[in-house]
Amino acid sequence: MARTKPVLPVVVLAGLSGSGKSTALNVFEDMGYFCVDGLPASLMPKLVGFFESRDDSRYRGLALGLDTRGFEPGANWERVLEELRRAGPPVQLIFTEAATGAIMRRYATTRRPHPLEAEGYGLGEAVEEERRRLSALRDVAALVMETTGFSVHDLRRQLQEKWKFLEGEGPSMKVHVMSFGFKYGIPTESDVLFDLRFLPNPHFDAALKPLSGQDKAVVDYVLASSEGQSFLPRLQSFLLDVLPLYAREGRYRLTIALGCTGGRHRSVAVAEAVFDTLRAAGYIMTLEHRHIEKG
Repeated sequence: MARTKPVLPVVVLAGLSGSGKSTALNVFEDMGYFCVDGLPASLMPKLVGFFESRDDSRYRGLALGLDTRGFEPGANWERVLEELRRAGPPVQLIFTEAATGAIMRRYATTRRPHPLEAEGYGLGEAVEEERRRLSALRDVAALVMETTGFSVHDLRRQLQEKWKFLEGEGPSMKVHVMSFGFKYGIPTESDVLFDLRFLPNPHFDAALKPLSGQDKAVVDYVLASSEGQSFLPRLQSFLLDVLPLYAREGRYRLTIALGCTGGRHRSVAVAEAVFDTLRAAGYIMTLEHRHIEKG
């Protein structure tokens, strides 16, 4: 019996210039992917077809970098991605972005021009114009990574962790649960946000303060309280009711942000419980405790 050639995945990495797309592409190269950057979108299906026709076992998959240079105005990105998927392999789109101020600081550090400055835009205007042009592409991404507070190492770690949940999966909705601290700012990528500062705060208990919401003593303090026992089942029931509705509307992803003051105790405990409930319900899940070390 002839050996069946394995179907290798294809990753499209897109995003704002200066938001970490090239770093993300390097991560996939390190993971054994064949990487090509700056390719026009119209050529992507041809490259995928050529890649699939080769009997080459050296690579785990194909990663394609797409930025403003390959952006075609008016392109229907859902159609482009569908053409890629018809070529055979599973395709995932990852989009990187960051706050305008963060991107401007990165360009000031590297002293390189933004691609749209050649069209007569100032740096801040160029970032906002590129954000507008790529908004349709962002809307169909399976994963959006907001890199404002990320170092190169943060981006590498987060991408490696999240990719494990995307690799080889179909087009079903991905759910990202995130804990955070309000004192450090609200995550801009959140789709659904809950303020948990009404729950009992372990911060004021000397024995619990050094611990986190991943420790049983803190979990019991927060979730075994009368407030926690009343709130958590209702939150879990609410999410189980509304997530199918989001999926029915064609959402590729949903980010649920759970915040407390410092992002170390209450939000972490609730995020862990929500993550376990939704994973048990069959959702493709990722979990992030953004400020647990700062709280």
